[in-house]
This record gives sequence, C-alpha cells and structure tokens, in this order.
Amino acid sequence: MIKRTLYFGNPAYLSLRKEQLVIQLPEVVKNETLPETFKDDAVKTVPIEDIGVVILDNKQITITHGVIEKLLDNNVALITCDSSRMPVGLMLPLSYNTTQTERFKHQLEASVPLKKNLWQLTVQAKIQNQAHLLHSATGEVVKNMQIWASEVKSGDPDNYEARAAVYYWANIFPQTPGFSRNRDGIPPNNLLNYGYAVLRAVVARSLVASGLLPTLGIHHRNKYNAYCLADDVMEPYRPFVDKLIIELMQKTDDLSEITKDVKAELLNVPVLDVIINGQRSPLMVAVGMTTASLYKCFAGEVRKIKYPSFE
Repeated sequence: MIKRTLYFGNPAYLSLRKEQLVIQLPEVVKNETLPETFKDDAVKTVPIEDIGVVILDNKQITITHGVIEKLLDNNVALITCDSSRMPVGLMLPLSYNTTQTERFKHQLEASVPLKKNLWQLTVQAKIQNQAHLLHSATGEVVKNMQIWASEVKSGDPDNYEARAAVYYWANIFPQTPGFSRNRDGIPPNNLLNYGYAVLRAVVARSLVASGLLPTLGIHHRNKYNAYCLADDVMEPYRPFVDKLIIELMQKTDDLSEITKDVKAELLNVPVLDVIINGQRSPLMVAVGMTTASLYKCFAGEVRKIKYPSFE
C-alpha cells in the first residue's frame, strides 16, 4: 500500500480521535460567530494507518502528544521545517520491527568485506542511474560514466562515485551555466535540498521498518550524522529526484523560492515511478524492497542489495 504524504504549511490544530488524525484550522475554531455546523464541516480527518510522511512547515501548528505517539507507532516519518521553510528535523520510532534485537545484531556484526561489497553495488547503481538520466535529459555522452560504473571495485577505492559526480553535475543542468552541487549554492540547489530531505525521510522510515539502525552506515560514517545508513541507501535513488527537478525547471522560470506549487511537486517524491526487480513501482514501495534486501545481506541470506533503475 502506498502511504500518503501530508504537508502542513498553514496554521493548524492536529489532534487524535479514534485512530484518525484530526485537522482543524485555528481561524475557524476561534471564530465565535461561525455556526457549529460550519465548524464541524471544516474538520478533516485522515486514518493514521494511511500516512507515511508528515511535514510540518509553519510555526503556528499545534500537534498533540497523542498524535505524535500514534504516528510513531505506525512508523510515520515526521519532518519539521525551519524559519526558511526547509526541512530541518526528522522524527522516527526507536523500534518498529518485531525482531529488532536480532536484526541489530546482524547489522552490527556485518564484516568489512560485506560492507565494501554493498557499497560497490550502491555506487554502481548510482552511476548507472545518473548516466541514464544525463543522457536522456541532455543527450550528453555518458560512455565514460558507463565504463566507470563497470569498473567500480569493492569499497570503490578508486572513488569512481566522486569522478562520476563531477561529470554529472557539470552537465545535468545546461540551462544553468556554472552550476555546481552545493547545499548553499544557486538554484536549483534549493530544490535538490528539499527533494533529498523528503527522500532521506522515506529511506530512514523504511530502514526502521526493516529493523535496521539508520545511524550505522555501510560507507558514510560522519560521527555527527544520525542517518548514515539512510544516506548510503538513498544514493541510487537521488537521480529520480533530479529528474523531477529537471521537469520542474522546464515548467517554472523562477526557482529562487520554493513556492507552494513547487513544494507540491517535490512532495511527489514517494510516489515517483521506478523500475525494481524488472517491474514498475512507486519509489516508497521500492525503497522498502531495497531495505528488506539489505537486511537479508546482513543476515547472510542473499549477496546483492536490490536497487532501482530507470528501465
């Protein structure tokens, strides 16, 4: 089942009633001149079990502890935004899988050769997806990237990931001369930041559902990063976000600010089409298959992690 992504960009009261998220508008609740029937009709409800991601993007949102508890009980990724309306925080349940301890043990005991092999597969999938998108979107020559993908060794000691990234980012947005991927750089870096934040939440949520620690990565190991494994696993999925942003750039002239319409497009990240196991699937469902296969790798049941492709 595809879970819903809910975005709240205006003041709202969020409470819980019979396993339902109850959404009320403060201006309606506080207005004593409005008839009670009108107020009742203005209340919206969403089943908690249908929700996958919630984004809170307004300082005047009131959310009850009961809602937070129930969202976490249902493995919902709860994202909060800062004053610039960019995602800044992510809340996930501490445990969700029924065999949590056993799965943690397998992850913690994963050998260095296994983790290097998993990173090799991750980098190969990422470069292949970058090459496909770069060629399909711009017509740029990508034979070099295809060769790099095929030559990635265990652990990527030759750093083909970085080599491919330099070439990819120098050519993926030809309408933006001098573009470089930099979190604080010129647009569409702002869109990339937002889209990747949503993707990261989807991946982290799925890792928890698969009984894995999002903090303990196979390659990323920054001691200040609470989501190293999520950052590893999301790498081959990033080009799908890039494709969405390329399509946005074709429809929108000014992307210096992320408007409500642009955010609405970026919140489609969980339902983007990908190909995994030879079948078309929504991104959120594919991520679940990826994290499930990752656990099986840690448990010694399979040797390859499942990643998406464009075709």
